[in-house]
Amino acid sequence: MVKGISRRVVVVESPDRRLFEQAIFIVRNDAAGEGVTARQLVEEARRVARSCAGTRRGPIGRVRRALYPAAYTLLGAGGIGLIWLAVTLV
Repeated sequence: MVKGISRRVVVVESPDRRLFEQAIFIVRNDAAGEGVTARQLVEEARRVARSCAGTRRGPIGRVRRALYPAAYTLLGAGGIGLIWLAVTLV
């Protein structure tokens, strides 16, 4: 059922399109009464969308995230090697 209530929304395009296309923010009714401009609403919505998307990671975070698969592969191979060595020597 649809009621006759209208809402103001701010739609922000996602900075990282792998998972999300848009972020939709529903503006509070009393926001306009507080002297907030439309530009301020859009800038705040963009700031929140960027912080939620996590695209502001520095180069260290990206490198660390890229090394995780290699580290797990090496740990797994080392563990299998130790098991193989223990079985062979017994």
